[in-house]
Amino acid sequence: MLINGRLSIVRGGGDIATGIIYRLWKCGFKVLALEISKPLVVRRTVSVASAVFSGKCTVDGMPAALVSSPEDVFLSSGVSVIVDPEGKSIAKLHPHVVVDAIMAKKNTGTTIDMAPLVIGVGPGFTANVDVHYVVETKRGHTLGRVISEGAAIPNTGIPGTEGGYTTERLLRAPADGYLAPCREIGDHVEPGALIGTVDGVEVRAHIRGMLRGLIHPSVYVTKGMKIGDVDPRDIREHCFTISDKAFAVAGGVLEGVLRGS
Repeated sequence: MLINGRLSIVRGGGDIATGIIYRLWKCGFKVLALEISKPLVVRRTVSVASAVFSGKCTVDGMPAALVSSPEDVFLSSGVSVIVDPEGKSIAKLHPHVVVDAIMAKKNTGTTIDMAPLVIGVGPGFTANVDVHYVVETKRGHTLGRVISEGAAIPNTGIPGTEGGYTTERLLRAPADGYLAPCREIGDHVEPGALIGTVDGVEVRAHIRGMLRGLIHPSVYVTKGMKIGDVDPRDIREHCFTISDKAFAVAGGVLEGVLRGS
């Protein structure tokens, strides 16, 4: 299969999607990532969605830039990002591969006829129904496996365990409003450390570790929404490099691409 120069469109530009985008880009695909106007991404330093806020970004040496027209994907040697939540670029460009990596835990509109090969990432998709393949995203023995019949493991609502912690790792909005941070991604924090405020209400860390994720201050958040992540492994490099989970999922996507529909 001749991959060089072929077009793939990835719906989503978060950290898992970016692992997929990185693998496709490294293997010679032209890649266009579709995002919303205010991405809800938390792990911004390893997400091409950050280009929506800043115009451009670099993740693990991979350059990504915000474009205004889907055709601009062919003008760059890096990855292109466009604000297109409805996926109108797909019908316009007729890509070889479409990957839905929005990670919404449900299908938000991807169909099996969007491209010769359509892959769904995580729960919400059924292989041979709305996509050709599904790739498992739940940590554990089946992470990254390609599913050709059926669906991924349903969402449990509980994040994966890191250093013995699950929900304790998460930072959630204590109120509706905008985050006013006083810490940055990559900062070490102790339990009780002030991370910032939302509408004047304090956000504090629950555990010791590295502040690995923090939502962009321009995004309006609602009470209870995930707005940050503290990694108890406390390794700063992990804040700025694509994760093992993202690469495992990306490997499953590449397997699906090489197997074809």
